[in-house]
This record gives sequence, C-alpha cells and structure tokens, in this order.
Amino acid sequence: MTTINNQEDISLSYVMDVDLSQKNSLDFLHHHFQSYYRVTPVDLPDRFSRREFAFVFFGGRGMLRHLSFSKKQALNEFVGQRAPAHAYYSTAYYQTPDARTMQEKGWMGAELIFDLDADHLPNADVIPYHQQLSLVKKEFYKLVDDFLLNDFGFEESSLELYFSGGRGYHCHVKDPKILHLDSGERREIVDYIIGRDFSDSVVFFDHSTGVTKIGAQQYSSGKSLTMPSPDEPGWKGRISRGLIELIEDIIQSDDPIEKLKEYGVAPATAERLLADFSSDRINRIKQGKLDQSKAIRRFFLNNVLRKTAVSYASGETDEPVTCDTKRLIRLPGSLHGKTGLKVTEVTLDTLEEFDPLQDAIAFSDELIQIEMLQKNEVFFNNETFHLEEGMQEVPLYLAIFLIGRKMAQISSK
Repeated sequence: MTTINNQEDISLSYVMDVDLSQKNSLDFLHHHFQSYYRVTPVDLPDRFSRREFAFVFFGGRGMLRHLSFSKKQALNEFVGQRAPAHAYYSTAYYQTPDARTMQEKGWMGAELIFDLDADHLPNADVIPYHQQLSLVKKEFYKLVDDFLLNDFGFEESSLELYFSGGRGYHCHVKDPKILHLDSGERREIVDYIIGRDFSDSVVFFDHSTGVTKIGAQQYSSGKSLTMPSPDEPGWKGRISRGLIELIEDIIQSDDPIEKLKEYGVAPATAERLLADFSSDRINRIKQGKLDQSKAIRRFFLNNVLRKTAVSYASGETDEPVTCDTKRLIRLPGSLHGKTGLKVTEVTLDTLEEFDPLQDAIAFSDELIQIEMLQKNEVFFNNETFHLEEGMQEVPLYLAIFLIGRKMAQISSK
C-alpha cells in the first residue's frame, strides 16, 4: 500500500508570480521527466518498504515526504505520474516509515553515507562544471580506496557508489557493524578521514643523534626529526607519501619558487628553502630524515603537514550527511532536477573511466530550440558547445541541463 498521509498535493502548484517563460520551462522539464519515468523504472533500495520516501516537484513549494511504498510497482507508478524534480529515500530503516514524526517512525538503524560534492572544492565557482566533476571523482576514489577499504577495512561488497546526478558522488556503507552507530560515533569516522585535530607528533618524532658525557651524566647532543616509512598504513604512511610527492612536485616544476609561493611560502623563504633542496638532502628526506636545515624543518612543520592533510580531504565529505542517522539521499535511477542527469551506480573498478557527462545522460540528442539567458560555453557528452545569448538549437539532454541550471529557458514567444 502507498501511504501519503493526506499531505497537500504540491506536484504542480506553481509559485504565483512565475512568468510565462518560467512556466513554459517548468512544463518542459516536467513533460520530459514524466516521459522518462513512464518507461524507465527507478532502482529501489534494499528493504524499501522500511524506508521513508520524499519528493520535490517542479514549481512546487517545499518537499512532500513521509511516504512509504510496499510494492515496487506502486513506487514506479507514483514517480511516472508525478515526475518529481528530485526523488529521495531515507538512509535509515524504520518500523513505520510513513509516520509524521521521527519519534513515531521507530528508527531501526541507518547506512553510513559519504557525500562528496564540488561545493567543497576550493574556488569551485570559477571551475567549469566538467572539471569540477573530474576533481571530485579523484577525491571520491581516495575516500573509498584509501580510507574506507584500506584504513577502515570495509569489504567492497558492503559499499554502494553513486554519481549523484549533480556535482558529486555518494558512498553508502551497508556493513552491519555500522548500522547502529549514533551521530557521535559517525562523527569520529569523519574526524579521522578529514584529519581533524591531527597532531604533528603522530607522524613526526625526534630521536637522539648522539650522547655527551658531563661527569657521570649523559646528555643528548642532538636530535633528528624523522617520519614513518611511506608504506606504513593509515595517516602515517599517507602523510609521508604526501611529503615526498610535494617535494617532487616542487623540484620538477618549471618555476620552483612560484610553486613554493603557491604553498604559502614567502619569497625570501622560498629561495632559502630551494637552496636547501640538494639532491643529497632530498634523498635523506625520502629516507625519513627531515631536519637537515631549519628552513626545511619549518616548511614541513608549519606548512606541509596541514596542507597535505587538507589535500587528501579536499572535496571533503559533507559532515552533516555522514553524521545524520536519519538522512534523506537521492534515489538511485532517479533524475536530478537541475541537470537532468541520472543518479548512476558505479564501482571502484569502473569509476576511473566513468564520465557522468556521457554515462549519466538520460535523454536523447533530439534538437530543441531554447533561449540562452547569457553567452556560455559548456562541455557535455564529449563536445564543447559555444552558445550565444538568445535563441539556440541544442540536443535535448543539453537543453534540460541548461534549463535546469537556469542558464536558459523555453521562450514565451
């Protein structure tokens, strides 16, 4: 049985002051989403009858939620009829998923969710969309392979990976051991992954390089700063590898001084530091011996450690999503209302070759007349589109993307 709890039908309740072009655009998106859903069933999550479902509609006010479906056919009929702009389901399992309050639902456990999005990338607003997706994918691979599989030891079979349809990727951890973790315990996992409150002493440590005798007493005559082997597990090996990669990035650069400046090093310090990067010292650093010069030691301790930690967490996981035990997440196989792209499952093996701007396209290349609101250049489906302001003819999949992102509209003329 499908339960809606007598909630207000908001599927096509357009905002009162919407103009004709906006209404035409909303109708256009709704029509094509409906055509898609009527022939393409969505992918249902496991134990779907224990999940809450929620939807946002084109032109609608707010979210229609607290819905449950006991049959796959009922859910697909609902989606085919209503054609939502966004479709979600709960990462938690409930005794009564259609109850109106969280307390009444009866929480039974929840998946552990990681959401990496381009919003977390530095200067995301000035990076083209296709490059954002490429950068996020690299960080997502690190998250899954380095942390979840290697550091935490999850089995790959317990992970489900998805392109979100928008600007990022989702990882669902379904290992039974994590289903009943509370928010605080989930936050500890996030803290580890992003290196929060990371202590230098975890990686760098001093050891004595000699002994001086004064009378009957022995004193250390020197100390050497060392770091773990790059092949050590966890953060120790990760930071060591990052430091070595950083040095190679600097010395192999066409302009090492400018490269050091990119890492926040002052020009005078950069010159002194570069002078200390002799081949012998670089080899010693690769052996884990860091304190050959005060400039090198200061560079590592004050700049590289934190920057390396951040580099492995850029595009860092959205903390509220991971810590929330009652989160809604996009429904696999559904369409993203701002792009028209499909929420698509991937695997770690296919992730490297996966191109969301080809592999997540849900619509045809039928040519459509749209009105561009401003000049733009868009890379999509392995092709660069140079679009001038005004009327343009583009493939249907691109028209839906541009209209969904409010870069274009269906003309009212």
